[in-house]
Amino acid sequence: MTQSSDAIRQKAEQLRNWDDSAVGWNKFFDKFEVGAQCVSDRLVELARIQRGQRVLDVATGVGEPAVTAARLVGADGRVVATDHSSQMIKLAAERAATMGVNNVDFQTMDAEVLDLPDQSFDAIVCRWGLMFLPDLSSALRRMHDLLVPGGWLAASVWADGSKVPMIGLILGVCRKFELPRPPAGSLGPLSLSDIDALKAKFQQAGFSEISSESITVTFEFASGEEYVRFQQRIQNPTTRLIGAQAPEMQQKIWQAAADSTKPYAGADGIVRLSNECVCVAARR
Repeated sequence: MTQSSDAIRQKAEQLRNWDDSAVGWNKFFDKFEVGAQCVSDRLVELARIQRGQRVLDVATGVGEPAVTAARLVGADGRVVATDHSSQMIKLAAERAATMGVNNVDFQTMDAEVLDLPDQSFDAIVCRWGLMFLPDLSSALRRMHDLLVPGGWLAASVWADGSKVPMIGLILGVCRKFELPRPPAGSLGPLSLSDIDALKAKFQQAGFSEISSESITVTFEFASGEEYVRFQQRIQNPTTRLIGAQAPEMQQKIWQAAADSTKPYAGADGIVRLSNECVCVAARR
């Protein structure tokens, strides 16, 4: 597949962001997964994953839902987990080994150029990865080809930013301080919030029986300051934008970000951010 210069540029930026953020994700792995596990559980259900099957996890990141799927398929099954970032793959493999999961093959691989045999997987899962692909249509067609007839693809994306405070709060603070906005059409965690348009792409790629459902994902932080530390450590384009400001301005922005969590803090002081995630499932 020939990629445009713009796609190549976007992928290079994405790769740098994910490689740089691996250390941060490692630090916050346990806290993040407490909230995110419900999505992994639902994706393996929607993909109809069963014992003994062969499963592909695209854009596995920290190794989910690859590990969840691996535990379900058992010793007779196998999971291939891919990610464009070698640093994230290293982290995922180390985490899986720590948890005693040994039936996952972690591979550094571009989600749009999946160099794997056609019709070699019973199911494919992808947790919060599709929104970062410049050529989503081609990627979905490739995933369709990798599935056996009757196999299922299940993926998750985020809803509109107003329903995702985990991401929306920091973006709102950036708007308040009138920081430059990303160019129109930029890839990001909220770029597939139009679910009807996403389902249309699934259909165009050859999938059938396409469905979607919403699920609430709640992340907890001990304080607004911990929320800020999480945002700082995961190193994304937003944190880079903030980091480009003068030190005094950075301090004001991060304080505003911490303050923005106050409406979500309980009597115990814990910040609970409930977010709307959308799971889409489709059959080959």
